[in-house]
Amino acid sequence: MPPVPAAVLPLPAFEARYGVRLLTGLAPVPILPLAYAPWLYLTPAHLALQYGPGERLHFLLEETEPGRTVAQLTVFLSADATTARSHWQAPFGGVQMAPELPKAVLTEFLRAVEAELRALGIRRFTVRAHAFAYEPAASACLTEVLTRLGFQVLLAELNNHLPLDQEYTARLHPSERRRLLKCERHGLRFEQEPPLLLPLAYEFLRRCREEKGQELSMTLEQLQTLFQALPRQVFLFSVRDAAGDWAALTIAIQVRFDVLYNFYPASPLAYNSLSPVVLLNAGLHAFGRASGMRLLDLGTSTLPEGLNQSLLRFKRHLGGVPSLKLTFEKAL
Repeated sequence: MPPVPAAVLPLPAFEARYGVRLLTGLAPVPILPLAYAPWLYLTPAHLALQYGPGERLHFLLEETEPGRTVAQLTVFLSADATTARSHWQAPFGGVQMAPELPKAVLTEFLRAVEAELRALGIRRFTVRAHAFAYEPAASACLTEVLTRLGFQVLLAELNNHLPLDQEYTARLHPSERRRLLKCERHGLRFEQEPPLLLPLAYEFLRRCREEKGQELSMTLEQLQTLFQALPRQVFLFSVRDAAGDWAALTIAIQVRFDVLYNFYPASPLAYNSLSPVVLLNAGLHAFGRASGMRLLDLGTSTLPEGLNQSLLRFKRHLGGVPSLKLTFEKAL
């Protein structure tokens, strides 16, 4: 598909104030300043790392005065250019917008996106939004607008997070509190590991997943590239036992200045009696809180075969607060 010029197309109902700029390419930089702090997965640095089999389109909603970008949406096309998704690989994509953006303007923005996708022959459009806990008001607004535009909920997942405005132990189930104390009595400790240990860490993560009949979604090379490209947003944390061996590991991602995501937690079955992941989350909680963050995202409990009830129960025992994470779809 030939590149789309970086032209600004006015919104019919708001043409004096708003326009939609359409950019193509791997990860172009917005021309006007953003009226919001972008989620990591919507930044050029992360977009450049994301795989997509076909073309990608970047829709930017711009406000003429004072000259700023007030919403954005990146769409990945399939290889045959018949379906479009936002995002193709990242935990979420969807629309990010300025908090004060009127619903009517958001509606017209999405109509303009739909019109462009139809003109390109796209027949199905999927939008994977972030969990409501990230920005409740924005999630409610987007859900209402998408529903009115005829989108259906393709997938409703239960996400869990830990609020960082209170002590970690305040929300712990008594059984997990006992396990946390047990970890401390046995000399387990939380540490931040240097990225140079990634090859060893990857093998540890792979073996832990293999014990549970699961696979890693990323290769070692992809993880190394992620750490190299985003050294201030991607971290390797561990729990080591008294002998210095790894009892648990995770890769954590700072999704924005106020959100930390526990992306790849793992622990060998041999350490089940100690439950080092409880201590691992305690360390992440302390790290996020010390860094001025607002919440620790524990992720969903969804596996390819359905809901993982034991994982969901564990997250609730950690004090996890549930919120919806919705994926929408529409036939164009």
